[in-house]
Amino acid sequence: QVQLVESGGGLVQFGGSLRLSCVASGFTLADYGVTWFRQAPGEGRETVAIISPDGIRTDYQDSVKGRFTISRDNEKNTVYLQMNSLRPDDSALYYCARLKFGTYGLAAPYEYRGQGTQVTVSS
Repeated sequence: QVQLVESGGGLVQFGGSLRLSCVASGFTLADYGVTWFRQAPGEGRETVAIISPDGIRTDYQDSVKGRFTISRDNEKNTVYLQMNSLRPDDSALYYCARLKFGTYGLAAPYEYRGQGTQVTVSS
């Protein structure tokens, strides 16, 4: 059974940092690309970062470039999203998701996602 469990969200002040974690189980994480996306109330889904199966390639949405860093530890079955210089417009429910096998790109489709972790940035 494929599972993705996010953690690390919370309330942080403007300019602060958070590190999100996504623990995967039920499949071989090293075989798949992973994405972090977010969704704020009343807004559409926005992909913020993706990482290739081996962790060598990463890509980011323009709005988070230079502030967010995606990484992974396949031995620990975990993908991370380090978020620095947070702003109120970063507030959203953040999800990690497994990309379909062999796909990559900010618009790549995903197959499974977690339940999300809430990030709230106060001004």
